Amino acid sequence: MQFFKLIFNEKNYFFFGFIFLLSITVSADTNKVQVIDGDTIHIGTIKYRFFGIDAPEIKQICEKDNKKIQCGILAKNFLKNKISDKIPTCITKDKDRYQRLIAECFINNESLSRFMVREGYAVAYSQYSKDFVEDENFARENKLGIWSMSFQMPSDYRKALRNK
Repeated sequence: MQFFKLIFNEKNYFFFGFIFLLSITVSADTNKVQVIDGDTIHIGTIKYRFFGIDAPEIKQICEKDNKKIQCGILAKNFLKNKISDKIPTCITKDKDRYQRLIAECFINNESLSRFMVREGYAVAYSQYSKDFVEDENFARENKLGIWSMSFQMPSDYRKALRNK
């Protein structure tokens, strides 16, 4: 009985109430999805880089009909619209040099990697995986997304930035 009196006094009610509210906030925050670019998301504090694809970098510019288009922003927004208010399920395959988890993430059992490549907002990162090459061919043949524009492959764009 002494134990319950010790635990359930007025000071402890305030403390446990505060801890409870804090745990709810932390729990809600871990389910927050942030789209970083066309192939990277954060779910809470966990960083995921999509497996087998490469999307334009945020500052990358493409060209269509003599107009400059921010294709990195375009890819990010396309992914953001697809995810909407849902929480992706991710299957981790590896970890990259930036400590991001390399994963294939899904919304309603649909691979976001496959979706981004097939719709033309990312390319198959064939040096790491051949899984999405057919999807890239489909997007290219149908001039979808960035395939309707002039663009530099994202890996070449990053390499050119490093060599400046």
